[in-house]
Amino acid sequence: MLRLFRFLRPYRAAIALVMTLVLLQSLSELYLPTLMADIVNKGVIEGNKPYIWRMGGYMLLFTVLGTAVSILASLYASKISSGFGRIVRGKVFQHAEHFSLREFDRIGTASLITRTTNDINQVQQVLMMMLRLMVMAPMMCIGGIIMALREGLTGIRVIRSFNRTEHENKRFTDANRDLMETSVKVNQIMAVMMPVMMLIMNLSTIAIVWFGGLRIDNEAMGVGDLMAFIQYAMQIMFSLLMFSMMFVMVPRASASAVRINEVLELQPSVTDRVSGKSSARDSVSGVVEFDDVSFSYPGAEMPALSGISFRAGPGEVTAIIGGTGSGKSTMINMIPRFFDAEGGSVRIDGRDVRDWPQEELREKIALVPQKAVLFSGTVADNIRYGKQDATMEEIHQAAATAQAIDFVSEMPEGFDSVLAQGGTNVSGGQKQRLSIARALVRKPKVYLFDDSFSALDYKTDAMLRRALRAETTDAAVIIVAQRVSTVMDADRIIVLDEGRIAGIGTHQELMKTSDVYREIVSSQLSEEESA
Repeated sequence: MLRLFRFLRPYRAAIALVMTLVLLQSLSELYLPTLMADIVNKGVIEGNKPYIWRMGGYMLLFTVLGTAVSILASLYASKISSGFGRIVRGKVFQHAEHFSLREFDRIGTASLITRTTNDINQVQQVLMMMLRLMVMAPMMCIGGIIMALREGLTGIRVIRSFNRTEHENKRFTDANRDLMETSVKVNQIMAVMMPVMMLIMNLSTIAIVWFGGLRIDNEAMGVGDLMAFIQYAMQIMFSLLMFSMMFVMVPRASASAVRINEVLELQPSVTDRVSGKSSARDSVSGVVEFDDVSFSYPGAEMPALSGISFRAGPGEVTAIIGGTGSGKSTMINMIPRFFDAEGGSVRIDGRDVRDWPQEELREKIALVPQKAVLFSGTVADNIRYGKQDATMEEIHQAAATAQAIDFVSEMPEGFDSVLAQGGTNVSGGQKQRLSIARALVRKPKVYLFDDSFSALDYKTDAMLRRALRAETTDAAVIIVAQRVSTVMDADRIIVLDEGRIAGIGTHQELMKTSDVYREIVSSQLSEEESA
């Protein structure tokens, strides 16, 4: 956790101020019981009203001072902890932006979200408590003991995984059980500790009153001294109670800090080989080539891709079809370098994608992912996400090509209609069409459609593919699809089977040469439709 505190450097002056304010608050609270003892002993018992008013004024002054510095300390501690959380979240987010899909697979998207929200919150809360209590609690405890011994009495003492194999199942079960047992133990300790601490505090008060009463009877102590000592005892017990809470929270925050540091220290596997921009950035034509490409996921028994070779040129539609787990999405994700090939090479215009700066490479590519993702904002903002300076005319044209213009026009505010986060207020097919429009407005040299037509009806699918033909005459189009009807008209169909190419050709050619393709067709189309 201490490694994360390096991000507190911009707040060093504010931290010093908080420490000073907490010190002043502690001193004021420590002095109040002594003032009260003097008021009782020298004012109330002796009937000295001027003394009572004078010392009461001092008590009021110290109370106001303590309250003021307490508010200021809380305010600045909150600002420091919130700023620290903002900085750490920003660092984690910026670092994660450079991750490839390999790093996301390793950590997991859900785990990454947890680390940037709950884990950072845990550290943030402990930091705020540390700023307030790590100075105040020891001072109140030690100061309370010292102030009590002024009164002649002694102090008090108080005591992430995948379910792929049975081995992974067992690991998950063991980890889950360990988490459960640890949580139960922590809750049991907390459940026992709080009543025990309260019991000790109450018994201590009873003991103080009992023995203090005996000393008052023997005229060895004043009533005010007893009242002051009771307050000091409560301050001591309260500080110990705060310490006990910190002992529970700090280990939890330390575990969260380890998870946060794990993200910050994870180095991206996909990095730029060169710096700066390519001098040939404007000469890109959009020729995509796979040359004997192979790839394996970490820990996998078999490669996801083996010996993949093909060429896709501008103005051509290349379709990829195959069964679940055949490697279709993996293959398409290698073009924008979400994964890097372990063997062979992926090239654009004859240049290995690993030699392209990532930013420049992805400027020439538009990807419509398998799961359509929309952001909170207007329809126009979501389409403009593909090209920040897109005009409304370009947005309208992209929406028309994506067959989205009709349903957008029916929305209350048209292109200014607000979409909820994730596009939850539109249907799956509408989300896909808006995602396609976002790619079209970019006007890239390479279009990648990863099963992006699955939620469309057959009529809309056919109309969209016809419109795409007219809009992508100077770009390479690569489509991953499950439906045969989506790929039948492609210039080239690549059939994948267990990570290998089982056939390449047109629909008619593959019907004659590829058993795998014929099986896929026969499972979806009638004999008349497939002819």
